[in-house]
Amino acid sequence: MTVTSPRGFRAAGVAAGLKASGRPDVALVVNDGPSDVAAAVFTTNRCKANPVLWSEQVMADRSAKAVVLNSGGANCYTGPAGFQTTHASAELVAERLGLGAIDVVVCSTGLIGEKLDREALNTGIEAAVKALSVEGGSSAAEAIMTTDTRSKQVVREGPGYTVGGMAKGAGMLAPALATMLVVITTDAAVDAETADRALRAATRATFDRLDSDGCMSTNDTVLLMCNGASGTEPDAGEFTSLLTSTCHDLAMQLLGDAEGSEHDITIDVVNAATEDDALAVGRAIARSNLFKTAVFGKDPNWGRILAAVGTTDATFEPSALDVAFNGVWICRGGEPGEPRDAVDLSAREVTVTVDLKAGDEAATIWTNDLTHAYVHENSAYST
Repeated sequence: MTVTSPRGFRAAGVAAGLKASGRPDVALVVNDGPSDVAAAVFTTNRCKANPVLWSEQVMADRSAKAVVLNSGGANCYTGPAGFQTTHASAELVAERLGLGAIDVVVCSTGLIGEKLDREALNTGIEAAVKALSVEGGSSAAEAIMTTDTRSKQVVREGPGYTVGGMAKGAGMLAPALATMLVVITTDAAVDAETADRALRAATRATFDRLDSDGCMSTNDTVLLMCNGASGTEPDAGEFTSLLTSTCHDLAMQLLGDAEGSEHDITIDVVNAATEDDALAVGRAIARSNLFKTAVFGKDPNWGRILAAVGTTDATFEPSALDVAFNGVWICRGGEPGEPRDAVDLSAREVTVTVDLKAGDEAATIWTNDLTHAYVHENSAYST
């Protein structure tokens, strides 16, 4: 269940000393071909980390042969020297693998505003190159973890080809993307245009709808590498569907490991005038700290939901709104419905349904509750 499950990929994860804990912190994934088609989506944050600025250049020709990733430092707001560190890491990978630096995507994750130890990073890259193997996917997934409590990996099988993936992320999960690094590999034979369209469609329906805490990162990267080693050319629609399933699995793993969370919350907005309306309403609810703390306290406080809905420009009649927790419609037509005590919020999974009664469109947003542990994690993170 790793990025090396598809044919023609090798990976490694090693400890370079970037993390004070001494745990693995440098990962490398290599595409051995025959094709080097790639697609990527990056954060839409205007404040982008050096690895994102570099990798956007790499992806200009929609190809990549390797990706090097580090945890233990975001390499963001570290000045020209920080960009030089990113460039140097790509050059070192390229030199050791016989590639061009422009073929190497670079990803970093960790604290913003802290300079990476270039010497330690280079030592890690040297070790990762030597450790590359088809069994190295799990170690790579471990090496990209920051506040994650577990690695995130997935494999999906298509007719004659395989898709594998790994991800990291446990906080700042908000559009666009999340504080995530995601690498997806496939041995399907896919052209660059199909790969790009498929990844954007898959991301739009999965990672872009994670909204853990309303905070957007500077380093978000989702990379798809396709090498055609299986010889199978899948139908574009079929490939997009399988890729979307892969991304959804990883997205739900990210949600389930959100910092300090005790509830995974699915917000279904139905009968909206447009999909954009449904998304706007779902995001407004997901970003309401009052709503999120209520769920943490196991309180089905539907008034907080309606208050959030009312902050949007979506089309609806306030006196017509219905709200359900776990299928119990405790608000009907903007008034009390079934008794609140009929709602059981003791399980980790919670579903909130909001019926706008304004059309036929719908959308889902995934979020989590806001807990004491989240506050502690993020107040103590830099120390």
